[in-house]
Amino acid sequence: MADYDFDVLVIGSGPGGYVAAIRAAQLGLKTACAESRATLGGTCLNVGCIPSKALLHASELYEAAAGGALAKLGVKIDAMSLDLGTMHGQRLEAVNGLTAGVEYLFKKNKVEWLKGLATFESADTVTVAGRTVRAKNIIIATGSSVTPLPGVTVDNEAIVDSTSALELPKVPGRMVVIGGGVIGLELGSVWRRLGAKVTVVEYLDQILPGMDGEVRKEANKIFKKQGFEFKLSTKVTKVERNGAGAVLTVEPAAGGAAETIEADVVLVSIGRKPNTDGLGLDKAGITPNGRGQIEVNHEFETGVSGIWAIGDVVPGPMLAHKAEDEGIAVAENIAGLTGIVNHDVIPSVVYTMPEIAGVGLTEEQAKQTGEIKVGKFPMLGNSRAKTNHEPWGFVKVIADAKTDKVLGVWMIASVAGTMIAEAALGMEFGATSEDIAYTCHAHPTHAEAFKEAAMAVTGKPIHV
Repeated sequence: MADYDFDVLVIGSGPGGYVAAIRAAQLGLKTACAESRATLGGTCLNVGCIPSKALLHASELYEAAAGGALAKLGVKIDAMSLDLGTMHGQRLEAVNGLTAGVEYLFKKNKVEWLKGLATFESADTVTVAGRTVRAKNIIIATGSSVTPLPGVTVDNEAIVDSTSALELPKVPGRMVVIGGGVIGLELGSVWRRLGAKVTVVEYLDQILPGMDGEVRKEANKIFKKQGFEFKLSTKVTKVERNGAGAVLTVEPAAGGAAETIEADVVLVSIGRKPNTDGLGLDKAGITPNGRGQIEVNHEFETGVSGIWAIGDVVPGPMLAHKAEDEGIAVAENIAGLTGIVNHDVIPSVVYTMPEIAGVGLTEEQAKQTGEIKVGKFPMLGNSRAKTNHEPWGFVKVIADAKTDKVLGVWMIASVAGTMIAEAALGMEFGATSEDIAYTCHAHPTHAEAFKEAAMAVTGKPIHV
């Protein structure tokens, strides 16, 4: 039997894959990473997290100027206009810089990039662009792709997915977003800020499935005030091209009379599915579950010795930072160390304005575990939020009634995505609400609202 070409071969260079490859190389393992895309970084860096945040930030600044928010602060602009080409240009610049950065890190850590699609030939052998490679350990980190809507054809013109929604050549007059989840609301926010009239069609009775119920309702109210139109408990039965635009046929989810909605652009954003097709998993002895995911144990090893899987292809939330942590953990496990990910403390963020973030249990979930205490503090009572004219939202701390251990934290605030890190850190170390309440927070900062919400758990907030 021939020697192995590599100690570790990672299939996929997204946040999970490239982190796993770098960590494995740091631990002294001869490592390669197979990636068929022309650039490294996967969906997140190329067409997901990074470019969408570039547009979200730029569109937020545009709206502040065009909508008069800056004028109210004394920053008056006599003449302004939207240069969408430049806005797209800075998006691409951010993407190019970060993907090049990953390539540099591969070279620095001596990770070999195998350019091409890897397919299994056996449990320890794959082919990449005609080359046969044998590895002692293979990590599947192929990520996920857009879930198609049955009967709807994405043409990347009038009917788009999340990738092509980043590259619209002009601002649509009217956009319909199918799906009230994170991606749909973020991309809908971009084009609404730039002037589009945005309607969100959601099958469920509320937006942001999986998040805390009170947060979902408050977010709905805030987005409505911003100009979003919501059609909840509504299903889409047909989407057809109509000249340069499209027309949707919708009806109540519970059944009822149908109606049509015309749009210049329709964004299909109903979720993502694991990228497990085309890998030749059957040749490796792996059978995905009913959702197309690869089942793994606590160490991220599949049912086949030497084959591991992380990120969007395994059960759990499809989040880049989850994949990154799993990438580090799986590399350490392969190296004989102890790599652990606490899946009970994985924060999630919606990068709208205000941002929405949460970690741990929702109030609904926590109530099922036993008696709880809940503390809330409105951002309207936070001095930094008020001086920044960002009064939206609140912070909620959910704690066990007997032990006071924090079970979950949910918040809506302009910088919730950053604030949630403190909550995750506290929960990782088993913090009680009292621990947080008696930790000094700098003034004036948005984070003081988290301290006050923790104080509210025992009924003693100061500024409300």
